[in-house]
This record gives sequence, structure tokens and C-alpha cells, in this order.
Amino acid sequence: MTKNCSVFSRDLASSLVVFLVAIPLCLGIAIASGVPASMGLVSGVVGGIVVGLLSGSPLQVSGPAAGLAVIVFGFVEEYGVATLAPVLIGAGTLQIAAGFLRIGSWFRAISPAVVHGMLAGIGILIILGQIHVLMDAKPAAGGVENAAAINESLGRLWGSGLTNEAAALQVGLISLLAMVCWEKCRPQSLNLVPGALIGVAAGTVLAAAFDLPIARVEVPASLLDGLSLPTMESFTQLAQPGIILATVMIAVIASAETLLSAAAVDRMHDGVRTKFNKELFAQGIGNGLCGLLGGLPITGVIVRSSANIQAGARTRASAILHGTWILGLVALAPSLLSSVPLTALAAVLLVTGWRLISLRHVRHLFEHHGLVPVGIWAVTVAMIVLEDLLVGVVLGLALSILEIVPYLRRKLAIRHSEVDQEIHLRLDGTVTCKDLPALLNTLEQLPEGRKVRIVGEDLHYMDHTSAETISDWLQREAKSGRAIEIHAPRAERHPRLKPLFQRFSAEVA
Repeated sequence: MTKNCSVFSRDLASSLVVFLVAIPLCLGIAIASGVPASMGLVSGVVGGIVVGLLSGSPLQVSGPAAGLAVIVFGFVEEYGVATLAPVLIGAGTLQIAAGFLRIGSWFRAISPAVVHGMLAGIGILIILGQIHVLMDAKPAAGGVENAAAINESLGRLWGSGLTNEAAALQVGLISLLAMVCWEKCRPQSLNLVPGALIGVAAGTVLAAAFDLPIARVEVPASLLDGLSLPTMESFTQLAQPGIILATVMIAVIASAETLLSAAAVDRMHDGVRTKFNKELFAQGIGNGLCGLLGGLPITGVIVRSSANIQAGARTRASAILHGTWILGLVALAPSLLSSVPLTALAAVLLVTGWRLISLRHVRHLFEHHGLVPVGIWAVTVAMIVLEDLLVGVVLGLALSILEIVPYLRRKLAIRHSEVDQEIHLRLDGTVTCKDLPALLNTLEQLPEGRKVRIVGEDLHYMDHTSAETISDWLQREAKSGRAIEIHAPRAERHPRLKPLFQRFSAEVA
């Protein structure tokens, strides 16, 4: 009984921290998506309560994600917000089917260079768009258009006196400064108070104190007023090729982002591992419900999830409770949200966009895998910014496949046996992303607590996608206390293999 009370108290405290992180992000991502703020709040409630109940990753927190804001903004600009509902229902159905068909592991076979390139491209697009919102201007749909329009937005800052746009910029910059300073200098005793909350609070207090005539969040009097159920007319447009493409893109990107976030969450704690196919099913239910209720697409989100773990969460109750707190705030005190300036939320999203770019990942790819994956990353980023998200991701995937074409002739053979209470896992041939589902299935089904000897003497090649996946597994198992021994390939094999296996040995030492 005492243990259960202790677990619940930790989950309760964690849920409040995640709630404080989630509120500015729910509002800001809705604004960045070009839709009413209430849609972000609906998705925050569904992601917390519904997905939290069904999730295959107990400590992951779901909600509206910055990674999909760019897609939604462009879609809403072209087809209207009403058409988003059937698209989310369709995307959710695809995710549910993917969960039942047990293809969750295939999403982990996507090249890290493409994934991080996609996130970096989205981060740049968010920054280019939110610079305009910071100055009380409306962003355009594309990165090039937003970059070209910056001079026009800057021109509105000067007038005979303090213009509304200049006032908005000052509030946004103060919010940004407050957020960054808090992240750098916050006292240890207040470590769990999120910087986004401090930034939004600073901007809100400043705008209210001087009664500044700048745009604020529009929140309905009740959450029910903010719900917009799909109509039969909106479903009739689903046959259009552009809408079908958007449905598939949202399903694939939301699933990939969720499962990558879940894999990262698994590395942060020693508790129950993620059931990837169950997680896909839960996300599908959540996205379908968001479509029915008029919300935004949701994914598992690493910012909220890491805050959940750092705050000491132990079970899924924390994620469920955080959704309950969002629902309670919107139901009981919507006027608090309506005082938040849009420019303060833009400041939050500028920081979010910068973190998505994360050049640390590029450095890691270069140090461990050379120029090829860095080139794939750069092409993916450039095409997303200059063309659109689909072009960038497809081109990045094509290049990552082209990288492994010369090695596809030789297959991977996975053999494992038990010798003196040790598990010997022998890898022969080449390991590429196409082999990852089988390899992951083998690794994740190994008996717990037994020493594992990984023998790569007859390996000829390993691509960077497989190497990163194996590295993640090794780090997680070593952290759990499993003894692992690495045997490197022969010296005459591919020159990339020796440093990779040296790295693997260092990770389990």
C-alpha cells in the first residue's frame, strides 16, 4: 500500500510538470499550424487521456507535435480546416492497420540521416514562419516565401510612434530572453519548472500590464464550443490525390516520430520497454478521435516525455493525469489562456524549431559514419526548405537506399546458440536497413540477464542505420546490467567495420 502511494505521488507530481510543459506547446503548435488554439488543446486532452490509457510506451507522452505543424499549415491553406478532420480519421486508420500488421519495427529502419534531416528542415521552416508571428504578421505556407517576406514584416515595425507590430516584437523578444535565461540560470530547486512556461508568463504579464494592442490567443468560452465534428461534405473530398497524399504523409511521419521518440524514451529509464505495434495502434485511435473531435494530429513527443521521466514518473498515470489537467483548465478557466499573446507563443516555437535543427546529430553522423550520411542529411534539409517536406523525405530515402545498393547482393545470416549459459549471436554477410526488423526481433527476444557474445568475424558491411540501431540496443542492455562481449570482423573486411566495432566495445565496457 505504501509503495503504491509513493508511485502515485510521483506520477501526480510528474503530471503537473508535463501539464506546464504541454500547455504553451499545445497553443503554440495550433497557431503555427494555422488553426484555432482550441484544436491544439483538444489534441492535448486526447493525447494525454486516450493515448495514455492505450499506449505501448507507458512513460511516453503524446500530443500535438511541431513536426507536423508545417504539413498541417500547408494543407489548411490549400484545402481548408474542415477537410483536416477526415484526413486525421484516415491517417489514424492507417496507423491502426500498421499496428495490427506488426510493421512497427520497419519505421525504425528509416535512416537516422533522413529522420534528423526531416526534423532539421521542419525546424528551419518553423523558425522562418514564426519570425513573422513574432511581429504580429501572418506567415506564408513555404520556407522560401517566408524568407522573402521578412523585409515586408520588418517594414511594419516603423511608424510615427510605437506600432502594434513593434510592441509585439518587444513582447516576443522579452519572452524569448526570459525563456533562454531561465533554461541557462534556473536554480536547482526549480529545475522542473519549464522555460516555455516562464517565457509565456513573462510575455503575458508584460502585455497585460501595459494593455498592449497585440494579438492574443482566441479560446472559446467552453471546450464544447471549440469542437468541430466532420461533415459528410468534407468526406466527399477524400478522393482528391492531394488529400490522399496528405493522409499518408501524416500517418507515416506521425508514426515515425512516435516510434523514434519511444526508442529515445526507452533509453532514459529502466522500466517497461515499448511495445511498438501497440503504440502504433494507440496513436491511430488517438488521431482518429482527434479527427472526430476537430483536433490536430498527435504523436509521441520527446519534449513532454523527457520532462515526464525527469520529474520521476513511474507509470502511465502521469500522462493520463496531464491530459485531465488540460481538460480542467480549459473547462474551468479559459480566460487565463485568452490573455496569452501570440508573439509569446512564437518565441516558444522559435526555441522548439532551433532544438529540432540539432547540429549535434550531424556531428555524430560525421564522426562515426563519414560524409555520406551527412550529405543525405544536407540534401533532405535543403529540399524540405526549398521545395516541400515530401520531396525532401523521398529524396533522402532514395539516397539512403542508393548508399546500400552495392551491398544488397550479400544477405545477412543471424545465428544464435547457447554455450555455457552464454548466448552467442553470430552475424554473417552484410547488415543493412532491410535486415533491421529481423535483427531487432532477434535481439529483443534474447533471454534477460544472460551474457551475450556478439560475433561479427564474418561480417562484410554494416550501414549507418543498422549501426545506430545496434548501438542503441547495446547501450540500453549495458545500462540494465547485461554483460556483453563484442568480437570484431576480420581486418580485411570493409574499413568502416573496425571503428564501428571498437565503438560497440566501448559502449558495453
